Amino acid sequence: MKKLVLAAALTAAASTAMAGSVADPIIEAPVIIEEAAGSSSGILLPLVLLVLVAAAVASD
Repeated sequence: MKKLVLAAALTAAASTAMAGSVADPIIEAPVIIEEAAGSSSGILLPLVLLVLVAAAVASD
């Protein structure tokens, strides 16, 4: 009877120790947010300045 209780206790301890799986953990990739390249606004300001300078030169 003692051996049966001891075997049941060891079986219960071994089964709870192996309750988890051996699968790899799931790691989510970091979220990367890219800002839209504002190429038209980068060209727009020099063009406006060029028009203003041309208008100032033409008015003289």
